[in-house]
Amino acid sequence: MPSLSPTSSLTVRTCWLVSAKTTALAFTIAIPLLLVRRMPQDAFGLYKQIFLVVGTAVDLLPLGFGLTAYYFLPRDEAHRNQTVLNVVLFTTGVAALFAAMLSLFPSVLVLIFSEPTAARYAPWVGVIVVLWVLGSFFEIVAIAEQDFKIASAAILAIQATRAAFFLAAAVFGGTVGALVSAAIAQGVVQVTALMAYLSRRFPGFWRAIDASFFRKQFAYALPFGVAGTLWTLQMDLHSYFVSHQFGAAAYAVYAIGCFQLPLVAIVGDSVGSVMIPRISLFQHERRTREILLLTARVMRKLAAVHFPAYAFLLVMRREFIVALFTHRYVDSVPIFAVNLTLIPLAIVLVDPIMRAYAEHRHFLMKLHGVLFVGLTVALYFGVRRFGLLGAITLMVISNYVGRIVTVTRVIRILDVAIRDIALFGDLGKIAIASAAAGLLTNIVRPLLVEASPLMALVVCGVWFVAVYATTLLATGILTPDERVLIHNAVLHVTGRSPHPLIQG
Repeated sequence: MPSLSPTSSLTVRTCWLVSAKTTALAFTIAIPLLLVRRMPQDAFGLYKQIFLVVGTAVDLLPLGFGLTAYYFLPRDEAHRNQTVLNVVLFTTGVAALFAAMLSLFPSVLVLIFSEPTAARYAPWVGVIVVLWVLGSFFEIVAIAEQDFKIASAAILAIQATRAAFFLAAAVFGGTVGALVSAAIAQGVVQVTALMAYLSRRFPGFWRAIDASFFRKQFAYALPFGVAGTLWTLQMDLHSYFVSHQFGAAAYAVYAIGCFQLPLVAIVGDSVGSVMIPRISLFQHERRTREILLLTARVMRKLAAVHFPAYAFLLVMRREFIVALFTHRYVDSVPIFAVNLTLIPLAIVLVDPIMRAYAEHRHFLMKLHGVLFVGLTVALYFGVRRFGLLGAITLMVISNYVGRIVTVTRVIRILDVAIRDIALFGDLGKIAIASAAAGLLTNIVRPLLVEASPLMALVVCGVWFVAVYATTLLATGILTPDERVLIHNAVLHVTGRSPHPLIQG
């Protein structure tokens, strides 16, 4: 495995992943945009319901077992093959059990969604889950091995094939059944790629059976897995309540309002993926101060993307929804506005720290257990009284409470002092720059009331970026590394040779 040098740049590693995922975004963003135009609202709602189950199962069933690769591969050279074999066996096993349950009891989907037509897809949903659960390990293991170029190429290839299958299904079929078939085909491609990578990187891993190491790996994963399961349920629960209470057509509107911003998610996931193995190494070497410094740098990088994204989209929320999803989904705008408040919260990446300090893993399990129970009760009464807007508001409140409590624990773990607040000083400057750009964009927005939503987005977007960039430059927030990186990006676009990046 390539060494994890303390001086190697988090920015460069993250940029590999962000570049790949951003390029892949060009393929994947077209899928929902095409589907809302090709499918009736109730059919689109059924599609979202089915893939809500798939998404929940893919996140929930592995119990975070695949993420143990971030912990054990950098630390335990003697059990590398055992680590990956255990992940393959465990994740495939739990997914297969879920698939068998759906095949034997397809009416479960009817019970969940109050949608009789969902039952016919139950066996195929099980097949998708098995393939996607196993295939999702590809990105994790490549990053754990510090194979960032391979991980980036894999991300790009997987998303490109997924988009190709789904777009073909949408264009030539336009039905839920066609999309289910596309998902199965893409899953086969992803699993095949994973097996090829594991065979090359971990020769003979399929023979590395070690029951005692499995128990050790499982003991590490279980508390995080239970906490992750509760967190997944906490994040998805509101969608199930809305879907069950109001049906497929209303859920289609709600799902669009809960639209996850791809670029924001890409940056957060990429930074988090790079951060986990590095923090794990620092904790192993008892370099607590380095963890705090790294966390401050990561939050700053995320804030530079998340804060302006939040400000711009809050101002342009109506134009964004209508331009992407047509006037049929204009009722999604208030839901989208509330959902946007999760963007600033996403800069606080506490999960990598909690995973590195295994002795605190039970804390997350207890916390998410309490939050899950509280949210369930609140949704049960709140959805009926306050409808779709009440559901998304309760979900956001639950997330903020959970993050605040976890940050309090992390402060104690890292022994953060009052003087360390200065490490996060740039967050305030970035917030001010974002707010200024948002306010000035809100002044320009009424001037484009006669323009199409897409044209308004483009014009206001250019204006927002100009104001935001000018403010950042004026306040001196950018580091020399970041200035070089931006300059190199411009040179790359113009076909000129980039300057070497300062490592750090």
